Amino acid sequence: MQQLNFIIDGKERAARIDNLIVAGWTGRDKAALDHHIAELAAIGVKPPRATPCFYRMGANLLTQDETIEVIGTASSGEVEFVLVALPDGLYVAVGSDHTDRKVEAYGVTVSKQLCPKPVSRELWRMSDLADHWDELMLRAWVTRGGKRELYQEGLVTRMLAPDDLTRRYLGQAGALPPGTLMYCGTQPVIGAIGGGERFEVELDDPRMKRKLRHAYATRCLEIID
Repeated sequence: MQQLNFIIDGKERAARIDNLIVAGWTGRDKAALDHHIAELAAIGVKPPRATPCFYRMGANLLTQDETIEVIGTASSGEVEFVLVALPDGLYVAVGSDHTDRKVEAYGVTVSKQLCPKPVSRELWRMSDLADHWDELMLRAWVTRGGKRELYQEGLVTRMLAPDDLTRRYLGQAGALPPGTLMYCGTQPVIGAIGGGERFEVELDDPRMKRKLRHAYATRCLEIID
């Protein structure tokens, strides 16, 4: 269980999250999905047996802090839209599925469990997005050696739609149980997969002229053999 403080319609609201799910391999388009699988295969990650996959993580990994601590220098972030089920309905955040890429080569679940999972404080109501969901844009920037670069960019249409993901996760039509938070898949990387000292994520709603944002620094802890 993790207690988070979100901002909804400008007001702060505490929420208890009991279930953290990281959905992987969620591409709508097979060619784009194969591209992402190839990206990860290039760094040693085995292709999935089936797509999408739903990894159950410890909710205590969730963080809204401006700095996270990770072991070594082999981890990196990836921008994702995040579904947050609260007692009064479904909301959307933006987050980063920060993952240890070295460990990912032999165990995806373990690699994801090793790293904190940053998520934005601000939430949007899904009901306000339903009529223009496919217009939303995800972006991420990484800062390496003091140089900030665009790392990922693409429409949410590259991933399965929220209702489709929910149906596949539940095994039937329905709503996510309150207290569930789900990361929903990412965009192809511009260039090579890799981390840096800072990572920024953004969900852009051009129709309503607003953006969800979160940024965090990465503090790498020494590995002592």
